[in-house]
Order: sequence, then C-alpha cells, then structure tokens
Amino acid sequence: MTEKSCYDADMPGRPATKPTPVFGARLAAIRQDRGWSQVEFAQRLGITVKLATYYEREAHNPTAKTVAKIAAALEVDPVELLGDGTPKRASKPGPPSQLEQRINALRELPRDRQKVVLDVLDTFLRDAKHAG
Repeated sequence: MTEKSCYDADMPGRPATKPTPVFGARLAAIRQDRGWSQVEFAQRLGITVKLATYYEREAHNPTAKTVAKIAAALEVDPVELLGDGTPKRASKPGPPSQLEQRINALRELPRDRQKVVLDVLDTFLRDAKHAG
C-alpha cells in the first residue's frame, strides 16, 4: 500500500515521481507535525540528510532497529510508523482513560487469561453489532 508523495520544500532534490511508501509518508507527517526540517530530523538521529530523505521517500522495508530508532527520536510508538490509517496525533494530556487502564491491566495477565477476556469481548462486540 502506498500513499501520495510527501515532497515538501525542505526536502532536497526534485519531487518524487513514485508514490511514497506508507512508512515514509508517516515518518514525514510526524516529523512535520513536530515542526522539524529534514536537517533537524537527521541531526537528531545522527544520520545524513540523504539517508533521512531515503527513509521518507524510498524505504519500503526498514529494519526493526531503524524503525525503533526513528520512533524513539519522534517519541511515537513504532506501530504509528508502520500501521494502517493515519498517524495518531499527540495523546491528550492527563491520566489514561478507563479503557487504556483496562488494556494495560489486560497486558499484565498471562496469555491464557488474556485469551479468555478477548473471547468474551469478541462475543460481546459481535452480538452488539448484530443487535444495532
């Protein structure tokens, strides 16, 4: 899956002729949300601007180590760089919601207990969808 080109004025070179990979489009969007130029981003990562440009415009399959390093620099979850949909914006200030608290508690359970909870939740959601 690819998204439109994310060329902007602070990128060196000419506009891309190929669609930007999802990873690169997400990276560019989050970087721009932070107000960082590619130069600033490259400096924060300790990489060249040419490599930053490659990540944003051409990298279809970055390594897990690369994704983790970039996510840490951007202060986002690596899933935001790789997942479907649009990148999440900064989370709301304040304590976690009740749903987030329950999800975190669920993560602490053993796998077999997690499966039981998820089975019940799936059944409930399926029934609610058909009732509505």
